[in-house]
Amino acid sequence: MPPRLAVATRATRLTLTLMLLASAWLAAGCAPAPSRRASRVPVAVARAESRTVPWEWEATGTVEPVASADVTAQVGGLVTRVAFREGDEVREGAVLVQLDARPFQANVAQAAAVLARDRAQARTARLDLERSETLARQQLLSSSELEDKRNAAEALAATVMADSASLDKARLDLAYATVRAAIAGRTGRLHVNVGDVVKPNDPESPVVTIHQLRPIRVRFSIPQSDLDALRREAQQHVRVLVAEGAADTTWSDGRLAFVDNQVDAATGTVLLKGEFPNRDGALWPGEFVRVRLRLRDEPGATVVPSAAVGNSQQGPYCYVVNADTTVEMRPVQVSRTWRGLSVITSGVKPGETVVTDGQNRLTPGARASIRVPSGPAGTTSAAAGAAR
Repeated sequence: MPPRLAVATRATRLTLTLMLLASAWLAAGCAPAPSRRASRVPVAVARAESRTVPWEWEATGTVEPVASADVTAQVGGLVTRVAFREGDEVREGAVLVQLDARPFQANVAQAAAVLARDRAQARTARLDLERSETLARQQLLSSSELEDKRNAAEALAATVMADSASLDKARLDLAYATVRAAIAGRTGRLHVNVGDVVKPNDPESPVVTIHQLRPIRVRFSIPQSDLDALRREAQQHVRVLVAEGAADTTWSDGRLAFVDNQVDAATGTVLLKGEFPNRDGALWPGEFVRVRLRLRDEPGATVVPSAAVGNSQQGPYCYVVNADTTVEMRPVQVSRTWRGLSVITSGVKPGETVVTDGQNRLTPGARASIRVPSGPAGTTSAAAGAAR
């Protein structure tokens, strides 16, 4: 082959090779990219339910006795006997402390003797007046002398009345020498001992303090915004429940016994008191307790876990999972919350599945991957099955 022909042949082959490579590169660049499957967002869900939800409010309360009495000695004297031990339950009228009664017994005897003497003198004066009146009718006694006899008889009668009051006072002091319980209840710390001399009616030094524990009351407050709802209820039907601690699941049942007649201007709250039988003595004066004020039960309320409700500039919302696992963002109206549940008045219907965790990774139309069904409203097997 001539040299020129061989060079042309090689050039032609090189050109064809370059053209084939360029065509392949262009074909590769213009081919459509393989489709990528949209990723699912893992979320936790719960199902909205229709249930009966109590209408109640929670507060912190303080236990206080229905009645409390600081027992003081009405008379002064020497303590000769203490008839109880600190912390005893005592009935009304029970003997607590005995004072030395001998001075008071002597006063009673003296007052009785004075009364007897003055009664005798008054009787004599009355007989003398009767004789004087007879003489005056016979005009044997002047009117001035008769008036003197009448005044003397009336004075002695008044003296007898004063003596009777003195005797009553002496007898009362003798009775007060025995210090008794003013109310039934549990005694506190004793402030006197045998051999002490107590002062009469000393409010700074009571003999003992008695608290009535059965029944007992709990005082607490509610915001003034809840007052209208409370006033619409029959007060005798409003229940009050209390528990002693945050971890205590035992609730004592009582009734609403008192609603204050004014709102505290400083706090904007209203004082309430619940009354409890306290037969087991579990509630103790001065302790703090959890309080639930239950007005009534609301049947057929739509509830979702409170974790399912978010807030935006447009208001509260929930993410609802559809049957094809896509999610939609729905505005909702929440009337109130109760023990981790939100009561929904519109936006979600019973049976629908709402997202309780993972909302911050969702957008409307995204697909959800059900991670763990949760919430008080039962399982979400239908939504989970659709996701799988």
